[in-house]
Amino acid sequence: MSQNPDQKLPFLPFALPELGEEEIAEVVDTLRSGWITTGPKARRFEQAFAEFLNEPQIECVAVNSATAGLHLALEALGIGPGDEVITTTHTFTATAEVVRYMGADVKLVDIDPKTMNIALDQIEAAITPRTKAIIPVHYAGLAVDMLTLLDIARKHGLKVVEDAAHALPTTLEKELIGTMGSNATVFSFYANKTMTTGEGGMLVTRDAELAKRARVMRLHGINRDAFDRFTAKVPSWYYEIVAPGFKYNLTDIAAAMGLHQLKRLPAFQQRREQIAARYFEALADLPLILPPQAPEGDVHSWHLYVLRLADAAVEAGVSRDVFIERMFEQGIGCSVHYVPLHQHPYWKERYGLTPEMFPESQKAYERTVTIPLYTAMTDEQVERVIAAVRRSLGF
Repeated sequence: MSQNPDQKLPFLPFALPELGEEEIAEVVDTLRSGWITTGPKARRFEQAFAEFLNEPQIECVAVNSATAGLHLALEALGIGPGDEVITTTHTFTATAEVVRYMGADVKLVDIDPKTMNIALDQIEAAITPRTKAIIPVHYAGLAVDMLTLLDIARKHGLKVVEDAAHALPTTLEKELIGTMGSNATVFSFYANKTMTTGEGGMLVTRDAELAKRARVMRLHGINRDAFDRFTAKVPSWYYEIVAPGFKYNLTDIAAAMGLHQLKRLPAFQQRREQIAARYFEALADLPLILPPQAPEGDVHSWHLYVLRLADAAVEAGVSRDVFIERMFEQGIGCSVHYVPLHQHPYWKERYGLTPEMFPESQKAYERTVTIPLYTAMTDEQVERVIAAVRRSLGF
């Protein structure tokens, strides 16, 4: 590898949130208001998110993580012991673990190597009499072909809960993910996502009963919001527990950030597109498989920019691990998305999984690396990443 002129520069992390003075001021206002848990700003955030989706029938339920949202959706849909839910092995464990929360079983399928999304042509073969639902994952911010997936689900009478942790503001056929007709869609606002509340998520659905159940279950199964009880003008202390719920509510402190992050989302998306476009331009001549782009007229959220080492790179002795080490030596943080579920002891041992069962996911895992892409990056930092990638491959 050639000499690194950037070795004295500060370490460039894989991801970094962009928080402005508006978010800070809103959080301070929340702290001074005295209402810091779920209250008026969480409601405003839900309303603003519904307005962003621009679908009058959609209801939004703010929660403290996308994991919580996925769990609440499955609970509201009645998934339980004896049931099976299909998802992809190439995802973070949260997608599948919520199925086990319900006592149901997970059926994993491989990915389409072109999109890195769930292999649609393998779903029907995975369906059994026990199958009740499918959880597609919009990997890195590229939409799953939901039209095909929803057709499969309708044909077999299955529920669909979209894991859209990467997919804000992704579109398909010019429609935002979250408005495509699934039973529920869940977004993430974790610190490295396209917008953030620190920790947080949003469950969205057109099903009023599902939304009602999720609101009850997100706060211990109480039949009335704490905000209603504690702000009433008459004595209103009485409440009832109607189900053994969870502690999944989003705080007003988090929602305060979300209110302004959501306003900035279009600008965030534009900047992510710019950085991705520069990467495509500058890395096209290297022994890499660059990430798939959205179809013409649609939006890729560019939550992640995932490189895959081509055969030529591997043959030249640059393994994924070597590549990451070389990037680290140059002060560039990288990550891997993901160590697939079939590699983890719990999932492997419970379901007898082997790499040979998921050849595309396994190959992707062995060759993928995610390079920095976030809105706070300067043009100079983008160029620094490009130079480091080229040096790491010997160019």
